[in-house]
Amino acid sequence: MSVEQLTNPQMDVRSTETILDRTLSVWDPRSECRFVVARPSDESTLWEEYLEGALAGYRKYGAEKALEYRRIQAGDTTALFFVAIDPNGSVAAGVRAQGPYLVADQAHAITEWGTDPGAPAVRRMIEDRLPFGVVEAKGAWVADTAARRGELVGALGRIATFSMDLLDVQFMLATAASHVLDTWRTTGGVVADHIAPVPYPDDRYETRLMWWDRSRRRGRAESMQLAQLLLATSRPTPSAGIATGTGGNVVRPMRSVS
Repeated sequence: MSVEQLTNPQMDVRSTETILDRTLSVWDPRSECRFVVARPSDESTLWEEYLEGALAGYRKYGAEKALEYRRIQAGDTTALFFVAIDPNGSVAAGVRAQGPYLVADQAHAITEWGTDPGAPAVRRMIEDRLPFGVVEAKGAWVADTAARRGELVGALGRIATFSMDLLDVQFMLATAASHVLDTWRTTGGVVADHIAPVPYPDDRYETRLMWWDRSRRRGRAESMQLAQLLLATSRPTPSAGIATGTGGNVVRPMRSVS
C-alpha cells in the first residue's frame, strides 16, 4: 500500500453495533495456543494475568513508562484484550485495544509524538480516519518462555487485527519500535513512512506509526480463523480453563468487507 492510499482512505460503511458481547476464543494451530478475547470487566482474572505479563515484559527492557500500568490497570480505558493461553494453561502473550476513538487526542500516538515536528501529520492521519472508525493496539507482549515464540509473535499481531471486526471499525493504528516492524508488516500493517520516528519511550527506541485497513482482504486462513472466532458458542474452552460467557447472547455475523 502506498502513502497516498494511507492518506486517502475509502469509505467502509459501518454499523453502530458492538459485536463483542461475551468472551470468545479460537485455537491457533501455528502457535499451538488458544486465543481468548474479552472485555476486562468480563474476565478480571485473565485481565490481571495479561497485566502481569505486560509489566514483566516491559520492565525487562526498562520501558514501563510506555505501558502506563497505573492508568490502564482498572481496565476502563481498554475496549477489549486478547491473551494467548498455551497447552499448560499459562498466559503466554497478550495485547489490548483502545477505542473506537471520537477525537484524535484519545490516541496515545498523539502523546508519543508530542511536540515532535511529525505530530501534525500524525494528528491529520488519525482525524482523516475517525469517520470510518479507529482503534489503537497497545501493550503487546510475548513471554520469552513460550514454546513456539516465533509463531506466537506472528499470531498475536495477526489476531490483534480482529479488533477491527469485533469493534466494527475500518482502521487500527499502533506504534512500534523499528525492530518489530517486519513482524507487524506480515499481519497487514503499513508503516507511515512519511512520518519520522520518535524516541519513545526514550532515546533507545525509534518508534514508528503503523496502520491496518480492514477493507484490505485477509488471506483465506485468517478469514477462516476470524469466522471460527465469531461463531464460537457459549461453552467451556478446555485449553483456557474458562467459559465463553453465560448470558446466552448471540454473536452477530459480519458482512463481507470489500
